[in-house]
Amino acid sequence: MVLILLGVCLGCGAGTLTQKSSNTNNTPRDETEKQEPRPAGGSVDVHEYSFEIVNTLPHDVKAFTQGLVFYDNALFESTGQYGESSLRRIDLGTGRVLKKTDVPAQYFAEGIALLGGKVFQLTWTTHKGFIYDPKTFQKEGEFTYGGEGWGLTSDGESLIMSDGTNQIRFLNPSSYEIKRTIEIFDRNQPLRELNELEYVKGEIYANVWHTDRIARIDPQTGKVLGWIDLKGLLAPTEQSDPEAVLNGIAYDEAGDRLFVTGKLWPKLFEIRLRKKSE
Repeated sequence: MVLILLGVCLGCGAGTLTQKSSNTNNTPRDETEKQEPRPAGGSVDVHEYSFEIVNTLPHDVKAFTQGLVFYDNALFESTGQYGESSLRRIDLGTGRVLKKTDVPAQYFAEGIALLGGKVFQLTWTTHKGFIYDPKTFQKEGEFTYGGEGWGLTSDGESLIMSDGTNQIRFLNPSSYEIKRTIEIFDRNQPLRELNELEYVKGEIYANVWHTDRIARIDPQTGKVLGWIDLKGLLAPTEQSDPEAVLNGIAYDEAGDRLFVTGKLWPKLFEIRLRKKSE
């Protein structure tokens, strides 16, 4: 994600509550799910991308990754699960946890984003987010929002948030009021369960929960511009749990490097995208 840290919430591990199986009464999801497919309004070429592994790096296999951001030559990571949620600063080369603060046990942490010199972190169903100093991890405040909290990123001006529906909200980072909302469509079909988010070169990259694919979304229209297919990135034998799914995107703008990982994955990958032959 761009420099904005807000946790994104995904499924829980085996033997625990599986995230995103239900929705709270005050989330906007019900209204969204009643929508019919939008009629075609201007065709958009949707490109398919494969990947090339540039570098393979270690990742804490116990980290239930919900949000990932590259900042100040390190990775900031939000991890989920009740009683295990945290905010971490990670050494990119070694995977070592340089700094960590635990989230109170009643919260399931989700996506994170860095904006205005602050780290923002979402929680799943409790409608509350936390604000931290990125150097000290001192908690500086809290904020509230409607609906569930899933993914979070920033375009440098707004907090960009997903909630499990096919909507993405742009929030004022001072008042947390909704500035605007876009509906996400892939070839005129609503696209839901957008999890971890990252803002990359003017597009929103979004993990789709329980898939190996990342959608590239136009932040103005909500249309899917392309799909990144990461099938085979991590060997099935290295996925320790049914919930060990792809969920973590971080972009180093200065170095033009793209990093991806997943929940409970033992590895983090720097990848380069390749457009599939037409």
